[in-house]
Amino acid sequence: MTSRTCISLVLAIALAGSTHAAEPPRISPATDAASAGLLEIRTLAPRIEMDIRYAGRNNFTGARVPGYEAPSCYLLDPVAKALAAVEGDLRAGGYALRLYDCYRPVRSVQAFMAWVNDPHEQSRKALQYPGLDKPRLLADGYIAERSGHSRGATVDLGLLDCRAGACVVMDMGTDFDFFGVRAHTDAAGLTAAQRGNRQRLLRAMARRGFANYPQEWWHYTLQPEPDAGTAYDFPVR
Repeated sequence: MTSRTCISLVLAIALAGSTHAAEPPRISPATDAASAGLLEIRTLAPRIEMDIRYAGRNNFTGARVPGYEAPSCYLLDPVAKALAAVEGDLRAGGYALRLYDCYRPVRSVQAFMAWVNDPHEQSRKALQYPGLDKPRLLADGYIAERSGHSRGATVDLGLLDCRAGACVVMDMGTDFDFFGVRAHTDAAGLTAAQRGNRQRLLRAMARRGFANYPQEWWHYTLQPEPDAGTAYDFPVR
């Protein structure tokens, strides 16, 4: 199977599961992960590496995002189990995952919308959206009013190379949350190594049922979603 065919198949899976996602989800009254049925990924994969960007200042807003009180990764039970399986598969071959975001509260998505509608906050433009003005981030599908992350089935992640012992970040062609065509999974102009790294991640995730969002090489959703009609809004703690 060619790289382009593989990406096309994964996109078809994602589009097939998008009907429910297009409808406004019910906001669960759950006030914490336990009552929502979400697991912290390190209970299943204790070695998995975390770099939860929205719990600190190193993200496109330039500040800690409301709703993130700790650098934790919560996912619905079947999603967490599938992601732990991906980590196990990769570790067996000398690679590993680095997680950037998992469950995202509804309030955090609303904070993103407030940010994108603030024309004065441009502190990270040169780093993360140099070729786009803020209105294009909405129009081009990089930021949305609703997020699969709030349903506990979507993860943002990259790859680590652990074959020499200490794990090092692999070159994916852009940083996480770079908004522009170069971040598209099948973007033109990548080096052979960068394209190969994206394909390695795509194959590893697809093997366990995750579909990629083609505009962001780091963004994956388990298909079919366990509960596409429910979103959550308790803080990440």
